[in-house]
Amino acid sequence: MLASAVKCSLHSASWAFVQKGHFFPGCQRGLLVGVWLSLQSVPGFTAAPAASSSGSWSSAAPPLLIPTFPLPTQFEPSCICCVSAQPGTRGVYQAAVPASDDRFLLQAVENLCSHKVSATLYKQLRQVCEDHVQHLCTDALDSLVFLKKMDTCWQDHCRQMIMVRGIFLFLDRTYVLQNSLLPSIWDMGLELFRNHIISDKMVQSKTIDGILLLIERERSGEAVDRSLLRSLLGMLSDLQVYKDSFELKFLEETNCLYAAEGQRLMQEREVPEYLNHVSKRLEEEGDRVITYLDHSTQRPLIACVEKQLLGEHLTAILQKGLDHLLDENRVPDLTQMYQLFSRVKGGQHALLQHWSEYIKTFGTAIVINPEKDKDMVQDLLEFKDRVDHVVEVCFQRNERFVNLMKESFEAFINRRPNKPAELIAKHVDSKLRAGNKEATDEELERILDKIMILFRFIHECGAAFTSKLEGMFKDMELSKDIMVHFKQHMQNQSAPGPIDLTVNILTMGYWPTYTPVEVHLPPEMVRLQEVFKAFYLGKHSGRKLQWQSTLGHAVLKAEFKEGKKEFQVSLFQTLVLLMFNEGDGFSFEEIKMATGIEDSELRRTLQSLACGKARVLIKSPKGKEVEDGDKFLFNAEFKHKLFRIKINQIQMKETVEEQVSTTERVFQDRQYQIDAAIVRIMKMRKTLGHNLLVSELYNQLKFPVKPGDLKKRIESLIDRDYMERDKDSPNQYHYVA
Repeated sequence: MLASAVKCSLHSASWAFVQKGHFFPGCQRGLLVGVWLSLQSVPGFTAAPAASSSGSWSSAAPPLLIPTFPLPTQFEPSCICCVSAQPGTRGVYQAAVPASDDRFLLQAVENLCSHKVSATLYKQLRQVCEDHVQHLCTDALDSLVFLKKMDTCWQDHCRQMIMVRGIFLFLDRTYVLQNSLLPSIWDMGLELFRNHIISDKMVQSKTIDGILLLIERERSGEAVDRSLLRSLLGMLSDLQVYKDSFELKFLEETNCLYAAEGQRLMQEREVPEYLNHVSKRLEEEGDRVITYLDHSTQRPLIACVEKQLLGEHLTAILQKGLDHLLDENRVPDLTQMYQLFSRVKGGQHALLQHWSEYIKTFGTAIVINPEKDKDMVQDLLEFKDRVDHVVEVCFQRNERFVNLMKESFEAFINRRPNKPAELIAKHVDSKLRAGNKEATDEELERILDKIMILFRFIHECGAAFTSKLEGMFKDMELSKDIMVHFKQHMQNQSAPGPIDLTVNILTMGYWPTYTPVEVHLPPEMVRLQEVFKAFYLGKHSGRKLQWQSTLGHAVLKAEFKEGKKEFQVSLFQTLVLLMFNEGDGFSFEEIKMATGIEDSELRRTLQSLACGKARVLIKSPKGKEVEDGDKFLFNAEFKHKLFRIKINQIQMKETVEEQVSTTERVFQDRQYQIDAAIVRIMKMRKTLGHNLLVSELYNQLKFPVKPGDLKKRIESLIDRDYMERDKDSPNQYHYVA
């Protein structure tokens, strides 16, 4: 019986070979697999000569050919595979195998599998690998040194298992694949490393603690070896111990770290600086997930940071900094706050409520103080613009913020009955009177649109009032069209005069009631009035025109020693200044007789021309008040840095009688809403007691109303047969269908 042995070893240097399209990378240090084939003498088998004692192969040896053959009955399975480890080389034999002989190992494995010894081959391969893993040394005192040694051990093991799997690929793809209970050769290697290395309490503890220490240092600003962290955490994931051994402890330490950090920094830093820190921390943790943490850690990690740095301090952040950011219109900081609060459960709601309270508080301060009535409307418009900008840019037009903003405006603007509506109406009136003298048509339209929004917040401004306001806007648009046709008409007539006339047609009923004032107009103006009247009535027969002198404006050109100027003035100021084309000085009585302006109105007009900032006239004697004997001279020395100068009319303070009149007009408008509410309630309830009816009315009406006023409206509806009193109970009402 002839015995032949062939010893094959893997080269210690890096090498690779390809078998059936598969690439197997070599390793510098690794597990030596020695395959010893003890075969009985079989006809037709040709064995290569044995290796020399030095471990080198004869260069003259012929190629090794191992055909598939049946094993003899005396074949010993225990001789199929053995692995030995030489001291100091981790089982690496320093013998070289020519690349031409690499096929021998693959063919040998395939032959063994073909002869039904796959089970024994797999079992002994596992034992060899297990023996090797058990001899791996991982002792080290320093944490970083230990981690590096562990990483080296893991990387070597992976390279070795790749090579082993490559050699035993046929076994892995036949026998192992057909036995579902057996792990693949690669999974077997992971299982062995997990059971004998990482499951060791000392090894696992030092590994996890070392990783956590490196992450802690990085969070403190130190530079650490991120590739080492990535490799070790990848090892834990591959070994399926990442979640239980690392992630739970990592999240626990993260929670403690950021809980303490949040408490400390909320005391030390201002809100914008704190929010910047939160954003930075979230970005850093997101980068850790991308760089070396397992992706499954992202959600609990980010949730932990958000909870400890934001969720636990929502109220404190808002109380400490929101009002300040809104007061200073800090758009970038408000945007960041909204984005961060949107990440946390309940964050948007908390921001929403604090923002609403800010609007109510700030707006109430504008509305409720009588000393600010002069600037109330302008302040409201500016505040609304600022709030709209915050909603648009910072809060991303979030519908909840838009709706609550409207509710907040409605809440504060109605805390003071009547006055806001009155002042807004006067503001609209002044803007429409000025027309395009103060702003372009587009600017005026934008201003009026904003004022309309304020009107809608006021409860007493019902549908009837809104209808009137829309009628005002319609009048302004129709007036523009009329003036286009009138100017075309004038061009077709005689040569144009020195006056360019513009007329606004105001429909009675839409506009406030103006008392007609008769004044003495120059002949040129009277002639133009008659031309326009004939033109307008020719197109709109049956209508009546009434000129409102108090609403007139003009632009006058004047010459002074310094040069030419233009003045934007009222009609009354125009009539006074035109007199000085006929002379250099006039008394108060002369001006009054010539212009026909009412006494108190003339005094305010002369004050604006002689006592204001732009003193076109000189008053003698000097003083702020205009008296009967005063004289007025043309100021030829007048100087001003502007070419066109607007001289504002001195406004007369509103009298108590006028305030009462305004309030009465507002109540008259409300009467229709009260009547409609009473009829609506009675139609639904059919029969109702007085107290219950009044209670229902208070619930439905959005404006303040006195019980006495409600009683008057009820009596009015009874008189008009909309409802009737009960014959036996006077406080009981019945609806009349």
